[in-house]
Amino acid sequence: ASDVYKRQIWRFPYLAAKYGGGIFLLIYILLALTFGYSMIVAETAIGRMTKKSPVGAFSSFGKSKWLSAGGWINAIIPVLIVPYYSVIGGWVIKYLVEYIKGNGQKLAADGYFSDFISNGASTEICFAVFALFTLAIIYAGVRNGIERVSKFMMPILIVLSVIIAVYSVTRPGALEGVKYFLVPNVKNFSWMTVVAAMGQMFYSLSIAMGILITFGSYMKKDVSIEDSTRNVEVFDTAIAIMAGLMIIPAVFAFSGGDPDTLQAGPALMFITIPKVFASMGFGTAAGILFFVLVLFAAITSSIALTESAVSTFEDELHWGRRKAVVLVGVIMLGLGTLSCMGYGPLSWVKLIGMQFLDFFDFLTNSVMMPIGAIMICLLVSRAAGIKAVEAEAVSYTHLRAHETR
Repeated sequence: ASDVYKRQIWRFPYLAAKYGGGIFLLIYILLALTFGYSMIVAETAIGRMTKKSPVGAFSSFGKSKWLSAGGWINAIIPVLIVPYYSVIGGWVIKYLVEYIKGNGQKLAADGYFSDFISNGASTEICFAVFALFTLAIIYAGVRNGIERVSKFMMPILIVLSVIIAVYSVTRPGALEGVKYFLVPNVKNFSWMTVVAAMGQMFYSLSIAMGILITFGSYMKKDVSIEDSTRNVEVFDTAIAIMAGLMIIPAVFAFSGGDPDTLQAGPALMFITIPKVFASMGFGTAAGILFFVLVLFAAITSSIALTESAVSTFEDELHWGRRKAVVLVGVIMLGLGTLSCMGYGPLSWVKLIGMQFLDFFDFLTNSVMMPIGAIMICLLVSRAAGIKAVEAEAVSYTHLRAHETR
């Protein structure tokens, strides 16, 4: 739940704002309920069939090069995501510290966020704190305690988010934002709308990044894959809609739907949410609570991504945990530093017209994950067999039917 929340609360609103509002939401829901549902079931079933991590799961069905490549593509994606994801986590730390210091009004000022991320040293320190904390948890093996605390805090975060969403949509001028977000307008459609919606579906549902295969490898036979998938889909869609209602109406309320603000990208949450809190009577307290809860959600999500990467090096290269954690840490700090500096000292460097963070986000979500998904489809149809995967997916139903006889 915390993984889905953090990935939706940060990424979904800015993509919806940028790529057409209601038409983006419609395409996202259609993709999630069709292709997304099938992929979650297939990946989880493959994991439970093989009891192995992505590379091992692919290799279980043959030694051909395409199977090996498919496994490694799915395994490498979290290694590339977690560095820039940790940069976002660092931004959360910065905003939490500022709210604790009572600087909520300063955070709501126009230009604050751009000034912050252009300061390479400040963003690097926040990123490093977040990344090293994640690595320490993975290395020490105490992640279960963090995850238990996060599960306790998630209901509080959801309730607070509902309050923010209600407050946001009731601001003067916000109804235009509600209309933009919920009512599909074909004029706003472009093929990038489809690409962005597909990328977000992969990202929020953890499709084609090895996590679902690993999760499935630990799943017992008496757990229904179909029921679990249905629960994830419902929760994911609800959080996506709530995240959009928190952010997009506020953009219209506080900036009149300024096109530049709608195109703000990953920064949109950090630009808009402080303005919402600044207009509240209890904005500082709300800001502290919100960013504490988002930070816990971010940490648990980062732990899942990092653990997946570490486990791959342990299982497939037969490395010890210390060596695997060190390697992942070096990659995190190296690529994460590029993402930090890409808005500051290295802002002049562009990769296909994008800053480093935006490029890594586009590469993993809109390029590598679709390729990984194709490889999973080939695995199911050509190697594992559709019948075998289907039998694994519905084995709980058959088991329950047998027990009731």
